[in-house]
Amino acid sequence: MAQTTSVRRFQSARIGEFRESVIREMTRLALKHGAVNLAQGFPDFPAPAELKAAAQKAIADDFNQYPITWGIKPFRDAICKSYKRFYNLEIDPEREVTVCCGATEGMIASLLALLNQGDEVIVFEPFYENYWPDSQLSGATIKYVRLYPPDWDFLKEELKAAFNSRTRAVIINSPNNPTGKVFSLAQLKALADCCEEHDCLVICDEIYEHIIFDGEKHIAPISLGSLRERTVAINSLSKTFSVTGWRVGWVIAPPELTSSIRKVHDFLTVGAATPFQHAGVTALGMPDSYFASLSGTYQAKRDYLVGILEKIGFRCHVPKGAYYVMCDISAFGFADDVAFCQHLVEDIGVGAVPGSSFFADPEHGRNLVRFCFAKKLQTLDAAGERLSKLTKG
Repeated sequence: MAQTTSVRRFQSARIGEFRESVIREMTRLALKHGAVNLAQGFPDFPAPAELKAAAQKAIADDFNQYPITWGIKPFRDAICKSYKRFYNLEIDPEREVTVCCGATEGMIASLLALLNQGDEVIVFEPFYENYWPDSQLSGATIKYVRLYPPDWDFLKEELKAAFNSRTRAVIINSPNNPTGKVFSLAQLKALADCCEEHDCLVICDEIYEHIIFDGEKHIAPISLGSLRERTVAINSLSKTFSVTGWRVGWVIAPPELTSSIRKVHDFLTVGAATPFQHAGVTALGMPDSYFASLSGTYQAKRDYLVGILEKIGFRCHVPKGAYYVMCDISAFGFADDVAFCQHLVEDIGVGAVPGSSFFADPEHGRNLVRFCFAKKLQTLDAAGERLSKLTKG
């Protein structure tokens, strides 16, 4: 006991309230119990063959040493061409792009570079679980603005009330994990008005930008004139190209912000994997048909899983983007989402994420769970067969 106390004495105060990632814990539990994993957001089908071939070629061609810290020039050029292609934006590859070890590093590098102790950052809730620990590591305090079902909209008066003289930034994730919400032009303009009034940054996680359904359109905040000089855009190859293990992402920001972000990135990770950056040039140059097929394929998977879940008794909040579906579990009579997910993974054989992990107050998510549909149809069928054993409470 004395040794444990001594060790605990050296724990940093900034991680005192940290807990294990609930999402990644559910993957470990799914593996332990042999469950179908619909918890963590990664595909169980192959990445595009041409991307794998490009990565293999880069390794064979001996692109295996440190890259330029903020990314190899061909990949930064490809990123800029992509923003020109999809958003008609001119981005400077020399002064506005930082290649990182995934969007995860992009977010924490940006917050560490741009926030000070005591600053406030606004986050829309429910939120991706990394944003809270990222804010703690950067010394900032989060203020939450609720997204209300069924459409996961925010109230303008609540958004305005969240801003004050200490507000430094707003984190927006669109399309949103876990809800699948796609922020509209009107909502982004309301956000822009508040940010301009209070001189704040918009830090936008756009990792699901190309996974959009039902005719919705992703609007990049950086493409709105009023936000061009105050937006930090964070993205990655991971979701669009089914390479979540490559850990190659990027941050786009105005030159003075990029300069700060690059300094933090340099000392966090030095640089992202060189051969995968070379393969990223191939990825971002994929034809329009690839991106159209991506949305169509995922929409079909969404509809397929929602059909399975609704037949069993879940009430689904049908997403407009990303590859998750939030479901109400009230019909099954469990005490809360954690107990339900524990039963699901141990007794039914399906992994899901408790909804409470996406809320500051767990009570708000006690009747919600999140399923991932970035899976083969055979995987979704296997999950559906097991879920059919559920009985309503």
